[in-house]
Parts: sequence; C-alpha cells; structure tokens
Amino acid sequence: MKFMYKFNTNDYLVRIPLFIIFFWFGFLKIIHLSPAQQLVKDTVFWMPLLDASTWTVIIGFWEVLISVFFLYKKTTFIAMILLFMQMTGTFLPLVILPEVTFQNSNPLLPTLEGQYIIKNIIIITAALIIGRTQLKVKIFDKIFN
Repeated sequence: MKFMYKFNTNDYLVRIPLFIIFFWFGFLKIIHLSPAQQLVKDTVFWMPLLDASTWTVIIGFWEVLISVFFLYKKTTFIAMILLFMQMTGTFLPLVILPEVTFQNSNPLLPTLEGQYIIKNIIIITAALIIGRTQLKVKIFDKIFN
C-alpha cells in the first residue's frame, strides 16, 4: 500500500475518459443514433424556437465542445461551465418525466433511463476533481479545508 501513497495521478487519467464519454455520446446525438434520442426529445419539448430534433443536435454539439474543452487545461473552466449547464438539463427527466425514469414513479426504483441519468453524478464528481486540481479555485479550499 505504500506505493499507492507515492503514486502520482495525472489528471489526464480523468480528462481522457470525460473526452471519450462526451465526444462519443454527443456525436451519436448529432447523427441521430443516440440510445437516449427519444428521452432527449421528450425532455426538450418546451424549448422555444426550434423543434426537438434540432435541439437534440445542438445538445450533441454542446457535448462535443465539452469533450474538447476538457482535453486542454487552459479551457477547463469553460468545459466545467458548459458541463454544469448541460447536467442541469440532463437531470430534468427525473423531475418532468418520472413515469419514464422511475418504475411506477417510485424514486427508489430507477428505470434503465433513470440509471443512465443518475450515473452522471460520477461525471460531475470527476469534473469537480479536475476543477479543484487544475483551476485551484479558492472557494473549494474554503469549503473543503
């Protein structure tokens, strides 16, 4: 266990998987092959000006931007802002579509779609770890120290 103490993790061990996740799933939305396509369409029905299919493509491009911005340390802050805005929308189905995201609308029994959404907590956590490490934001130090 002593070797683990000295093991220096590079934040690219987290950045690269974030890139893969956001690029891949964003690209699938752009080309209309995302397994979450219908869920996204059902969630963005209230968005103004454009139809649900167009919003799905926009969200796909948004996710691709997040992926690219996470690759570079200088754009980490932009990636985090875009990610937290995107995650707000990602969690919306839990509230506006409980019949789709929970079995019998029971919040203790997520459906496959609900699990797909809830697992994003780990993505948020990874982003916070990168943000704390890379950006050295003082508010994190005040909260966590």
